[in-house]
Amino acid sequence: MSLEEIKSRVASAEQDSGRPVGAVTLIAVSKVQPNERVAQVLEQGHRIFGENKVQEAAGKWPDFSARFQGLDLHLIGPLQTNKARQAMQLFNAIHSVDRPKLAKTLARLAQEIGACPDLFIQVNTGEEEQKAGVLPNEADGFVAECRALDLPVKGLMCIPPVDEESSLHFALLAKIATRNGLDGLSMGMSGDFEKAISLGATHIRVGSAIFGERGS
Repeated sequence: MSLEEIKSRVASAEQDSGRPVGAVTLIAVSKVQPNERVAQVLEQGHRIFGENKVQEAAGKWPDFSARFQGLDLHLIGPLQTNKARQAMQLFNAIHSVDRPKLAKTLARLAQEIGACPDLFIQVNTGEEEQKAGVLPNEADGFVAECRALDLPVKGLMCIPPVDEESSLHFALLAKIATRNGLDGLSMGMSGDFEKAISLGATHIRVGSAIFGERGS
């Protein structure tokens, strides 16, 4: 699969869903990909990338940003509070706001720095013990808490359980977003992004389908 093929599939999914072309932001998930592969995608003109870890991003993107203009970096993995300042300086958006302590840290730093990346609240739609995110029945309260801290909450994010039908989780996330007046839906990956688009995704996170499998 290539970047152009994925873009074509995204455009088809937008059209099939009756959504305007360009309604969906394609985040190329570059975590643990070799720099040569990332450079190839950059050279094709793509500028929106997702990373899982602050450390890895810090070692990779300053060099790329010196060579390529207009990068739009998204943190899609869990964020430790002690890495929050670095994350806010590196990323344009953080998709994994998942607990009050982190929200309060981001709010404090935003006041100090005078700016804040776009934020997405991670919802643990499958209520999986090992997974980060607020539980669905706690999401409304956490959205309100983040807004009270004057944080720029743009939407919600989820990672459905691997052994369940992802559409059910996408529909649940969309429902929570709608009742909270949130437009952003970060959902859908290489295997299910078309389903996510049909259910309202605004941001999809595609890695292996663009870059190939790790180590291949």
